[in-house]
Amino acid sequence: MPEGGGRRNDANPGGPLRETIPIHEALTRWLPQAALVVAAAALSGCTMTPWTDSWQPMRSSTPMSAATPGVIAGYYRVNPGDTLASVAAAYGQRVQDVASWNHMSPNDALSPGQVLRVAPPPAATSLTQAPSASAQPGSLAWPATGIVATPFSAGKTRGIVIAASGPDHSVRAAANGRVVYAGTGVKAYGPLVILKHDNGLITAYGHNGKLLVNEGDAVRTGQPIAEMGTDPSGRATFEFEVRQNGKVADPMNFLARNGG
Repeated sequence: MPEGGGRRNDANPGGPLRETIPIHEALTRWLPQAALVVAAAALSGCTMTPWTDSWQPMRSSTPMSAATPGVIAGYYRVNPGDTLASVAAAYGQRVQDVASWNHMSPNDALSPGQVLRVAPPPAATSLTQAPSASAQPGSLAWPATGIVATPFSAGKTRGIVIAASGPDHSVRAAANGRVVYAGTGVKAYGPLVILKHDNGLITAYGHNGKLLVNEGDAVRTGQPIAEMGTDPSGRATFEFEVRQNGKVADPMNFLARNGG
C-alpha cells in the first residue's frame, strides 16, 4: 500500500489514512501470517511458526516475538481497539475458527492484554500433506478491467492501485481459492477481501465499495468478489496486494501480461 499516497480511509470518507489504528498495526505486522497459517495448515499441514514478516511499517522489521513480548508462537496479545474479526483477518483465519479455538463467541468483546490462540491447535492440522510448489509468473488473472493507477515500488508500497478503465467496476478473484476474510473490521483497508490460493499465494483486495462474497466461500478465477470503491477524485479504484509464502510480492510479477 502506498505510504502517504493519499489513499482514503473508507471508515471516514475523505479523511487521511489513520496509521495509528491498533488493528492496522496488527495488520501490517501480522497479515503475512495469513500465508503461513493458511498455506502451511491447509497445504503443508505443519504447525505454524512466526517469521519476520514484510507487512510491517516500512520503517520497521520487528519480528512477531518482539511485538508481542511474552506470547509464544501461534498466539496474539490483544491491543486496544482490536476485535475478534480484525484479529482473525490479520492472521488469515475465519473468525468462527478463532472464536472456537478460544472458547468464545464470534461476537464476544476483547480486552487489551488478553491472549488469543490464532493458529489451529495441533489436532486441527494434518502432517501428511506435502508443501505446494511456488507460484509462477502469469499465474494470476487480472482482478479487474482497468489500469494501474499506482505501481508497486519495493520498500515504498505493498501492492498496486487499479483504476477502472470503463463501466465495469467489478473486482474479480485473481485465481481459484477460498475467502479467508471478507469484511470491514480492518479499518485501514476499508471493505476488504482476502483469498487463499494454492502455491503459497495470498491475495488481498482492499478499499472496495461493496463485498459480494462471505468468509469460507470457494471462488473461481474471474468470479466477482466485490465492487470497486472510489478514490478522493471520484475514480473507481481498489487496492490489490499479493503475498507469496508470507513475503511482499510485486503483483505484476504474477499477473498475466495481457493486462486488465
